[in-house]
Amino acid sequence: MARKEWNHHPDVLPLGVNPLWSWPPRPRAVFEWYWSAWLPVSQNLAFVALACFVYLAASPTLEQTATPGAWIALIWVRNATLLIVLAHGLHLIFHRHQLQGGDHKYDPRPFPRAGRMFTFGHQMRDNIFWSIASGVTIWTLYEALIWWSYANGYAALWFWSDGPIWFIAFFLLVPIWESFYFYWIHRVLHSRQLYRFHALHHRNTDVGPWSGLSMHPVEHLFYFGTAFIHFVVPSHPIHLIFHLLFYALYAVTTHTGFEGFWVSGRKRLDLGKFHHQIHHRYFEVNYGTLEVPWDKFFGTFHDGSESAAQRTRQRLRDRASMRR
Repeated sequence: MARKEWNHHPDVLPLGVNPLWSWPPRPRAVFEWYWSAWLPVSQNLAFVALACFVYLAASPTLEQTATPGAWIALIWVRNATLLIVLAHGLHLIFHRHQLQGGDHKYDPRPFPRAGRMFTFGHQMRDNIFWSIASGVTIWTLYEALIWWSYANGYAALWFWSDGPIWFIAFFLLVPIWESFYFYWIHRVLHSRQLYRFHALHHRNTDVGPWSGLSMHPVEHLFYFGTAFIHFVVPSHPIHLIFHLLFYALYAVTTHTGFEGFWVSGRKRLDLGKFHHQIHHRYFEVNYGTLEVPWDKFFGTFHDGSESAAQRTRQRLRDRASMRR
């Protein structure tokens, strides 16, 4: 008997993209999209709150960052701590102790697994090593570079007193910028020249929280290269912290492997993204996110429906036949 493709998928299929890009305009749907993305409880809002706390309690001052020093190591420790608490906390809840059961896990296969494809012969050890040794280190170096650039006038600062509208808007625009940036670097990483680096991440055909930042150092350089936008667009250190927290920790939550936190039969918080889970299954679809429909524009969108799955499987079979 054929193996069941998905243990669980969202109730509403096919998947829809941000209605901001639909025609004719649908203002009510756009409002509901952004309301659910930010309020009343969301990952985005949680990351803003966390960035504010980190800036006030666990970050250097601009004066300290004018010259390299021990503050860089302290940022590394802070970032590693945040990653470990979130990734391992979610792993313990959803996978180790299965406190939510398995009803809302996308992939029917157990996580983690063992195998020779993993650096240390085991998926968890592989994921933890690459996430911390490479991911946290490169995340920290980019953050330290921008802090140093703020302090020395190479990156423009934007304070609340310079204009509160832009100060707030920066937070709202990060997910949109992420959708643009992630799609294009992801396509580049799937090129023949660079896929050998991205292949490390794709060892995870079924994913868990530690899979999100499990990447080759070359991929981490691309991934966290999003920080270079701060050389172009004026920002505040709190924006920088939020931006990199978003990129790092959103990768953790969206790779949870489960649709979300369910309490008393209701989903209280979105977590794993089925759209990206499909990418880990088929590799050559859903390079971006649903925020900006780049995949729809370029014909790489898989909406989660059975008809889309059949088209994708047939395309892969045709390609395999051509290679043979």
